[in-house]
Amino acid sequence: MSATLLYAQVPRFYAEVERATRPELRDRPIVVGGDPRKRGLVQAATEDALAQGVEEGMPVLDALERCPGARALPTDMRTYREVSARLRACFRRVTERVEPAGLDAAYLDLGSLEKSPEEAARGLQRAVATELGLPLIAGIAPVKFVARLAAETAGPDGVRRVRGSELGRFLNPLPVSRLPGVGPRTEAGLRELGIATVADLAALDPSRIEDALGNHGLTILGYAQGRDPTRLRAAPHPRTLSQECTLDPPERDVAALQERLGELAQGLATALDRERLSARRVMLKLTYADREATTRSRTLSRPLRTPAGIADVAAELLARTQAGERGARRLGLALGALDSAARDDRQLELF
Repeated sequence: MSATLLYAQVPRFYAEVERATRPELRDRPIVVGGDPRKRGLVQAATEDALAQGVEEGMPVLDALERCPGARALPTDMRTYREVSARLRACFRRVTERVEPAGLDAAYLDLGSLEKSPEEAARGLQRAVATELGLPLIAGIAPVKFVARLAAETAGPDGVRRVRGSELGRFLNPLPVSRLPGVGPRTEAGLRELGIATVADLAALDPSRIEDALGNHGLTILGYAQGRDPTRLRAAPHPRTLSQECTLDPPERDVAALQERLGELAQGLATALDRERLSARRVMLKLTYADREATTRSRTLSRPLRTPAGIADVAAELLARTQAGERGARRLGLALGALDSAARDDRQLELF
């Protein structure tokens, strides 16, 4: 029985995150990249900016010349990682078998779902649009690279499925450069063999491609014939979750420090809920004003996942430091021994 894999991606991720988090820029082209004064390069741009000639990798100054109405924004990796974690949580609500493919995308194994793959894809689109305000494209196929290509060529609704019986019809017209592992050098070598499309390569005698490109040639021949040697490798849930903050000026007031720990605990509880996890270990890291750091930790007998519970343990750990006697420059709070919240619920019921 062939697999059913879904490739889901938020296109133009950095730019779309900026647009989603800045309502005042909803109707304005956005370019994300380095400092224009330092010849920074474009890392992402919204679709309306791309339509005016902006290209990823070009200098931001050139992009602004092509799209004068665009707003240039610096790269904000902290925000992108936070949104990526929320996006990954949306994926995990569809299936636990998720293989991340960068901050903006992942492969999902839909083999165990009762609903149709198309229904799952459109439900995921709605969830990402509602919760994150982001667009999502999705491709469905029996092999990974075809699922990605299907997403990239999806129509206006952003979902395309390629069944096993349709692999040849889908792949054959594509330029050979669309196959994994075919870069400029390999493409030039294939051109010398008279190969321009996937159909040309698929029909080639294996001995010819092996003579020309060795084992790499046989690998890309397999791709052309709809075979993908890579399998979906589901990533485990995070092993730890952490939050931290800088205190400027350094803080001596223990009540103020506890209040900040409460804010960190709220963020961690939100992350636990998002990932459907609970924690049995809490770790505190405190950096004093002289930059000396100390850590305290506690392993719990029962799982923890509420803001108040995390904050209470954090306050206990803070009491075991020199907070109040010495100024604190930085606070960090981390959770470990993470496990499925549903599993912990079952254990508590049993015992």
